Amino acid sequence: MLDTYARRLIDPPLNAAGRRVARLGITPDQVTLAGLALGLVAAATIAAGAPHWALVPLLASRLLDGLDGAVARATRKSDYGGYLDIACDFLFYGAVPLAFVLADPEANAVPGAFLLASFYFNGTSFLGYAILAERHGMETAAQGSKSLYYSNGLLEGTETILFFVLLCLLPESFPPLAWTFGALCYATAALRLLAARAIFAERTRRR
Repeated sequence: MLDTYARRLIDPPLNAAGRRVARLGITPDQVTLAGLALGLVAAATIAAGAPHWALVPLLASRLLDGLDGAVARATRKSDYGGYLDIACDFLFYGAVPLAFVLADPEANAVPGAFLLASFYFNGTSFLGYAILAERHGMETAAQGSKSLYYSNGLLEGTETILFFVLLCLLPESFPPLAWTFGALCYATAALRLLAARAIFAERTRRR
């Protein structure tokens, strides 16, 4: 829900930084993998019981996640680069809740499982929508120039990052926060399914 507004703020400085990074000969895929590495470092730090310290690599990871696209736009975008980016994003999104479960299994196991299941459902609805959108020739630039169709929803990347930051600041509140965010993820996926039914059924009838 906030990604469109966030892109308006971060795209200009990211694009400028992306051009500078591209001139150094660094590839978008290298930036993507560096971002994933930092994200996994953040997850490991959370699992070790130091969520406040995890904020630095976590935020640096998400900065690189935005920078890889800017480097690609400054050089040459590739289908594989977009694929690698989304795969790394999903691994990062799963690693952080898992880290909180590992840090305190007794308190966090059940809400963590609920949250991870909601991510699974939401991610599937997102990627399935992108496949259908590609088949119907749909395009969007609301979340910036992407290698696949990005359908909007109640919860997007910006909200997820803010949620992770809140978890790191308030680790003792993981259970209620996980239940709440997970429920909103289920709602996001359900609304996406309803939207897909309306949009793609109409497009199919027009063929």
